[in-house]
Amino acid sequence: MEIAIIANDTKKDLVAQFCIAYCGVLAKHNICATKMTGRAISVATGLEVEELLPGTQGGIQQITSRVLYNEIDIVIYLRDANRSIDSLAKDYALIRECDINNVPLATNIATAETLICALDRGDLDWRDIVNPKSEYNRRKKARESGKK
Repeated sequence: MEIAIIANDTKKDLVAQFCIAYCGVLAKHNICATKMTGRAISVATGLEVEELLPGTQGGIQQITSRVLYNEIDIVIYLRDANRSIDSLAKDYALIRECDINNVPLATNIATAETLICALDRGDLDWRDIVNPKSEYNRRKKARESGKK
């Protein structure tokens, strides 16, 4: 599965601790993150993370775009709700696209843990069918093209 992780500056330590705790689960999946969040995760866990632009320079919009095109299966966005109104517009766009495209979104540590545990149990396997770039759908297309 494709997991996108974002953490505001005040949540970087928390996201690193979260990723250390769930490193075994996260290691089985592809992770992308905004630049500094990705770096914090990589340093803390040794996991391979695709680093996107910094959140303030378009990283959140990159993730929003991937959600729009159904290329992301889970979004974990540990955010500081006390930020300025200006930055909340980017948050709203991401939240809206997750809602429209049925992409599970966690905005706090409790929900993030719930999603990761559900992922580990297989409760989110339905995303493999929905995500056109998933391994499930790549195999399906290969089988169909072999029959023709």
